[in-house]
Amino acid sequence: MYRVAVIGDRDSIYGFAALGLDVFPVSELIEAGKTLRQLAEGNYAVIFITESLAQGLERELDHYRNLPLPAIIPIPGVSGNTGMGVKMVKKSVEQAVGSDIIFNEN
Repeated sequence: MYRVAVIGDRDSIYGFAALGLDVFPVSELIEAGKTLRQLAEGNYAVIFITESLAQGLERELDHYRNLPLPAIIPIPGVSGNTGMGVKMVKKSVEQAVGSDIIFNEN
């Protein structure tokens, strides 16, 4: 059975444990990369990662984007939304349909 994990700073991910998700608090980017690789090779179908960490691991996240599992989803942390999650969704849509169908009407 597949599991769901959350990687990020303790303050940002602590509440996810109450929902039954596996939480992996990390404070350093190197530690986050190592944890991400271990979880991706394990039995995890979905891995949430705080946007601040995801920004530092973009190259690695691009590698996993081409694989069916795990789905790695950036989420805002306590420091706020950086726009990383929307950027990754846009990139995935462009890859899937071959065009940018998400546009900003101002």
